[in-house]
Amino acid sequence: MVQRRRALATESNGTNSRYQYDAGVTDCLFCRIVAGEIPATVVTETDTTLAFRDIDPKAPTHVLVIPKEHHQAVGDLDPALAGQVLATAHQVAKSEGIDSSGYRLVFNTGRDGGQTVFHVHCHVLGGRALTWPPG
Repeated sequence: MVQRRRALATESNGTNSRYQYDAGVTDCLFCRIVAGEIPATVVTETDTTLAFRDIDPKAPTHVLVIPKEHHQAVGDLDPALAGQVLATAHQVAKSEGIDSSGYRLVFNTGRDGGQTVFHVHCHVLGGRALTWPPG
């Protein structure tokens, strides 16, 4: 179910999109992807999460899984939503065919942790042998 997410109107424009970004985070790249304002190659979507291909992949499979609601860091997620992000990440690994060979899930948190987009996201990496340590 790979699709290209294009500019979908938000609720205020009369469509059925449930998610809008908050006026305080209009500069959030991932909120704008959720709202359909910025295109992304969607791998899968649930009511609460969105998974799409990274535009600068670091492995043959490199997909980002985000909660549709804006949360800055993984520690900001309630346990249920964190579980939904992880369940979606596992679903991505299965659909990409990397669940049996192995894959890595990464949450970068904070500037020193390598986070560059401050909307929590889980990197699903696989498709080749991954080395350790990563950085």
